Amino acid sequence: MRGLLRKTCIEVRWPVVLFGIGLALVMSLLTALLPKVLSDIDRIFDKLPFVKPLLTALLGVDPGHGFTAQMMQAFLWVHPTVLSLIWAHALMYCTRVPAAEIDRGSIDFLLGLPISRWKLHTAELIGFAATGIVILSIGYTGHWLASASLQPGMRPSAYATFCVLSNLFAVYLAVGGFTFLVSSASDRRGRAIGVMFAVLLLSFLLNFVAQFWEAVKSFSFLSIMEYYRPAQTIQAGEFPWQDVMILLAVAATSWTAGGIILRRRNICTV
Repeated sequence: MRGLLRKTCIEVRWPVVLFGIGLALVMSLLTALLPKVLSDIDRIFDKLPFVKPLLTALLGVDPGHGFTAQMMQAFLWVHPTVLSLIWAHALMYCTRVPAAEIDRGSIDFLLGLPISRWKLHTAELIGFAATGIVILSIGYTGHWLASASLQPGMRPSAYATFCVLSNLFAVYLAVGGFTFLVSSASDRRGRAIGVMFAVLLLSFLLNFVAQFWEAVKSFSFLSIMEYYRPAQTIQAGEFPWQDVMILLAVAATSWTAGGIILRRRNICTV
């Protein structure tokens, strides 16, 4: 196991560092700029009326009513750039084994090592969780440094920030678990990434359309964004236990299904 983790660390260390630095830069910029942009949010809604439904879909609450200065920081945690960086790492990492290994013809050597496929799958999960913690920690550091310039009343409490970060990490694990499942059934890395990109795009679209179409609202539970509402978490000041548990259940189920497929399938180099 230690050798597998070392191999993973060597393979992904630089992408993890780059993703972490990129996330820190984006979060620090957004933390510093959001108060200036959102101070004129009513004027923005008047000039660009399509922006308000989009923000409502992302935040889960109407940004025009009862929106406090602390809740404005929720924009940071649902910004498409932030989510894209985190999900890009999940798709990159979770398609390494077995899809990428089969794709480049190195799976024969990997499976020829004296290790079980379950141990290989478990090592990938441990590495995925650890790299996620590293990237989110670096990103949060950028937000923390930039938030020093904000008025104290505009900063969410440390507990609220912890709740949002925990919820975001659960989203990260759910996306990764499903990507492990797709990768386990695929022979091509590009195909696995394409499938997951389509899944995430449909999830976003479903969450958006459900805000305005009652018939679609009954299917909104299928969207991952349904279980990630930073504005509501900051407003309530409570840990989103139900959302986090659902996301962890999705992550555990899909990761286990991926492991069963990886263990049973006949893998050969293509």
